[in-house]
Amino acid sequence: MPRLARLDAGGVLHHVIIRGIERRNIFEDNKDRDNLLKRLGELLPATKTSCYAWAMLSNHAHFLLRTGTTGLS
Repeated sequence: MPRLARLDAGGVLHHVIIRGIERRNIFEDNKDRDNLLKRLGELLPATKTSCYAWAMLSNHAHFLLRTGTTGLS
């Protein structure tokens, strides 16, 4: 059964997951992790998106985001 389409509207809370294919690592090293955090640090304020929590593991990452006035995409 396919999953339902994401509700993409401003102000909605999203649990976003990124995963490596076949459980492969998504970060080569701490520099990669820092790069992602830097880009999120620029993107989130620009889109008025709030990040309430995150967890970055070697092969996947979770983010709890509340969008601003625009949707997540």
